Amino acid sequence: MSHSVEPGDYLIFQLESAYGLLRVLAIDGEGADTVWHLLAYDEFFPDVESAEAVLAGGGPLSVRKAHMALTDRAFERTPTARLNNRPLTDEELVGYRVWLESDRSVSDRSALLMLGIR
Repeated sequence: MSHSVEPGDYLIFQLESAYGLLRVLAIDGEGADTVWHLLAYDEFFPDVESAEAVLAGGGPLSVRKAHMALTDRAFERTPTARLNNRPLTDEELVGYRVWLESDRSVSDRSALLMLGIR
């Protein structure tokens, strides 16, 4: 997968009747060895425009999962679309930094499976 997605990107995913948001924290490696680091928010939105409005307003979002490390294969199985990009804050990167100091486990399950959504 090419890196058309960059750290700081907000990604939206669709469920049956709602939309959720992920944030790209970091991308490590290349090709099949790429590891995608994501943050998941708790909020769900009725449509893409509602999610965009919340992001444009800069209001706080509740974090559902501060860090998920996914294989390239798992990331590809997480259907998302890029909404926009903003610089990451130190607070948003805490989970990623904790992972860097840990055993660095990486999941081959999609982000939605890791969140218990699908």
